[in-house]
Amino acid sequence: MVSAGQKIAPYAAEEESVTSGRQSYFSTKLTSLLGIRHPILCGGLMWLSDGAYVSAVANAGAMGFITPRSFSSPDAFRDALKDCTLQANGQPFGVNLYVSSRREENEKLLRFAEVAIEEHVRVFETAGRSPVAFLPMLKEANAKVIHKVTTIKHAIKAESIGVDAVVILGGECGGHPGVNKLPAMLLAALARPKLKIPLIVGGGIGSGAQLLAALSLGADGILMGSRMLVASEIWAHNHYKEHIVEINENGTRRILENMGNAYQCLNNDTAQTISALEAAGHNDYETLGPYIGGHLQKSAYKTGDFNKGVLSLGPAAAFADKIEPVEKIIQRILHDAMEAYGDLSQKIIFQNEMEAGVHAQASC
Repeated sequence: MVSAGQKIAPYAAEEESVTSGRQSYFSTKLTSLLGIRHPILCGGLMWLSDGAYVSAVANAGAMGFITPRSFSSPDAFRDALKDCTLQANGQPFGVNLYVSSRREENEKLLRFAEVAIEEHVRVFETAGRSPVAFLPMLKEANAKVIHKVTTIKHAIKAESIGVDAVVILGGECGGHPGVNKLPAMLLAALARPKLKIPLIVGGGIGSGAQLLAALSLGADGILMGSRMLVASEIWAHNHYKEHIVEINENGTRRILENMGNAYQCLNNDTAQTISALEAAGHNDYETLGPYIGGHLQKSAYKTGDFNKGVLSLGPAAAFADKIEPVEKIIQRILHDAMEAYGDLSQKIIFQNEMEAGVHAQASC
């Protein structure tokens, strides 16, 4: 059942009554921490998480994260933040900070973080390496930090250094799952008793039934990425989005494992070429580098040529069945969650029903 401290509103049969207006149907530590209506995070998408998309997520009652590395300069990033603030109509949104192993990249990231704070962003999604070097600055600004991890060990460590919440990513996630191949729900169930801070589940998540399942495990919310790639507000070419709609849960491939930098992506021509090269023993950057450059990703999104570049994608893309606005996607997920709750409630024997059964037997 839904864990103590979590609340769920009564089930409503009609989709319109569930999702209309600005009503909240779940109350968790995550919604309280961030001041959002729904326990749903839409993780930062490299090249794609701009002001238009992230503000649409905010207006839908969830939280999205602008990716500063998608912008050519701090000034361009600042413009995107201002645009998002204007379009979000006072709803909170966040910024993604991908912490690198390279000092020069983190120096650039520090400047982006400073710009975000100057523009009154107070929620940050950190990923990659430990965010410990960024925490003093973020905490001084009274910002909330949500760190993404792929193991329970790192979740516990993140809590110990002072982050406000953790996202635990299963091996199903698109992009970098680390060396982890364990599924998200297993990790969440094991991690929950070991943590005091809010826990969010990511990887392979794209439906309302999974939202309810995550809350039932004791998690405080879900994180989605691949599911959102078909949102109308995502600027990528419709040819790319239409391809995402067409594929199923087997439309992804894991590459670069031998380089220690595993990547889950669309199973396109580029990914298959890389797999063939790896199978032939080529695991060096000199050979594989020409296929994995970020500029190829951006070009693919722009032109719709989805066979070019390594395009981050997880099997949750199977839930992306149509191109539609962010608001509609979130509404469908909430409706699905409430339908699942209604169905589940029919399968649970509540205390009064058990007592009635006992009394009936006693009177026989």
